[in-house]
Amino acid sequence: MNTTVLPDTAPAAVTTGARARSAALEEEVLRSPGRFRVLTGDRPTGRLHLGHYFGTLHNRVRLQDLGAELFVIVADYQVLTDRDVADDLPGHVEELVLDHLAIGVDPARSTIFAHSAVPALHQLMLPFLSLVSVAELNRNPTVKDEIAHSRQSAVSGLMFTYPVHQAADILFCKANLVPVGQDQLPHLEVARTVARRFNARYGEGVFPEPEALLSDAPLLLGTDGTKMSKSRGNAVTLAASVDETARLLRGAKTDSERHIAYDPVHRPEVSSLLLLAALCQGRTPEEVAAGIGSGGAAALKGTVTEAVNEHLAPIRARRAAYARDRTYLREVLREGNERARAVADATLAEVRTVMNSRY
Repeated sequence: MNTTVLPDTAPAAVTTGARARSAALEEEVLRSPGRFRVLTGDRPTGRLHLGHYFGTLHNRVRLQDLGAELFVIVADYQVLTDRDVADDLPGHVEELVLDHLAIGVDPARSTIFAHSAVPALHQLMLPFLSLVSVAELNRNPTVKDEIAHSRQSAVSGLMFTYPVHQAADILFCKANLVPVGQDQLPHLEVARTVARRFNARYGEGVFPEPEALLSDAPLLLGTDGTKMSKSRGNAVTLAASVDETARLLRGAKTDSERHIAYDPVHRPEVSSLLLLAALCQGRTPEEVAAGIGSGGAAALKGTVTEAVNEHLAPIRARRAAYARDRTYLREVLREGNERARAVADATLAEVRTVMNSRY
């Protein structure tokens, strides 16, 4: 079987092609949402932030409301990819469920489940690993970035198998659509490769090749000017208070130019803040910049703070209401785990059949 080596970076042509395909998929979703099964989720390593929200979270709710079938994975096993122990895992899992309920994920229409509660999902990893080379895993740019920011003294084998584990996350439920940011395209390409190679080796039509639905803002910068991340302490979380949000944004990195303009290439930090305000207000970054003019960094940060706090107000209200009933959070997860297990068991049974390994 021929193999496709994954690139070290995402070339402009690849990104352009992905965006063109994403636009076409958007039209297909609007026409026929019921034919799409969506897999998405996060590792429970802390509260979700604005980068998550505008990168993919709002798409999850939108797709659910359109009528697509939504699976949200709380990837607790994958916490160990870049750290030695999973700190306060039960608390982080509950917080992740809470964040999803707060943004509008409806457990009556969507499935929220924990990684570790679905054994059949992980059994798919072994045949999937046989379809991917070590060289391909070594070249994955997202893995390289995670290694660079790992909290481990030595990189574990789990880090290198991370993309294949994510392929199992996506393919166990035969998801055909994955809302992602641009930086996650290499991981999704691994899942597509695994699906394609499995079908070629064992029988066509077992797995769909999942496709990426890119968000309008896949790469918001953190307050320090680098990638927004839970682990880097540079993000405004969905649970942040009004005052905490103001404090964090006051400390955001900008530049020395007083006139505020949207110029992502030459003024990335200022442009990221303008984009954040624009997303919250339903305007363009240029319109936000025109309203600030020569007001400087202070006016920019004030505008962004007001926009963020206003946008998050209903989410924070729902979050506070759900937080008062932790029993309900655990019930949502338990019911989601049961649904996910049934789907994974059926997929694993099919895989064993086509691999001629049912005895």
